[in-house]
Amino acid sequence: MCDMKPTILFMGTPEFAVPSLEILAKNDYHIVGVVTRPNSPRGRGRKYAKPPVKIAAEEYNIPVIQPERVRDKEFLDTFRKLSPDMVALVAFGQILPKEIIDFPKMGCINVHPSLLPRYGGAAPINWTLIRGEETTGVTTILMDEGMDTGDILLQEKTAIEPGETFDKLHNRLSKMGADLLLETVEGITKGAVTRTPQDSTLATYAPPLTKEDGIINWQEGIKDILNLIRGLSPSPCAYTFIKGKKLKIFTAAGEEAHVTETAGAIAAKTEKGLRVAAKDGYIYLEELQLEGKKRMSVHDFLRGYRLSPEDILG
Repeated sequence: MCDMKPTILFMGTPEFAVPSLEILAKNDYHIVGVVTRPNSPRGRGRKYAKPPVKIAAEEYNIPVIQPERVRDKEFLDTFRKLSPDMVALVAFGQILPKEIIDFPKMGCINVHPSLLPRYGGAAPINWTLIRGEETTGVTTILMDEGMDTGDILLQEKTAIEPGETFDKLHNRLSKMGADLLLETVEGITKGAVTRTPQDSTLATYAPPLTKEDGIINWQEGIKDILNLIRGLSPSPCAYTFIKGKKLKIFTAAGEEAHVTETAGAIAAKTEKGLRVAAKDGYIYLEELQLEGKKRMSVHDFLRGYRLSPEDILG
């Protein structure tokens, strides 16, 4: 294969995809367009905001296309006119139709933040942490019509740091994914990348998160509770209830111990934080947010909130 740089159509939406777009632009790849989701209402004022990828594309003067659905005829016509050699897709948010997948002569490349075939699906970083994995990574695949099922091109592993939260791991994998995408594109251009079919018997699924996924079950062990908290921090955030009000938990620590209190009981106020009974020890709440209030340290929370001995979380 020749060493001429391919023309690329980039598809992505959230902050995770921005480093991947930037690394292609900084390495002088001809990006014929950026496809991202439509502007959407955000915040309390519900003002329409641009997706992070659109903001980045405008900084590089790359044309932006924001179709409601990539299956619509209008977008497919635009896609054919752009006629990219390759599609680079990173956290786009829509499944591509066969017409798009089969069109580019150098394929559609997807960056996925897990070690496929493990944790295919919409929320791999969250579930990797929630399930207590110690290693993760990023994978580039040659897309097919399945969800994250295409042949593996390249993979990069990394150890998950003790106590690492979703936002920190997200940012690390975002940069790793960008580097791996560049390496993949360069390798494909030179004909130096080998395709490896995924072993479907090893596949695990990382489904979209639901509100129910964030509820803390105080009858579980401290390890499972801490994994849930860090896997959802800072957003959407693990939560519990106190006197009927939602209480988000951003950070916490744990201590194994013989527990005599009811699960969810507030056992003590300590220097470590608010001590809550779990199945096999105590969880020390460090940063939290009561419904209607701002995020704060547990010490600030306790200055303005009166606890009673009967209070049980859950």
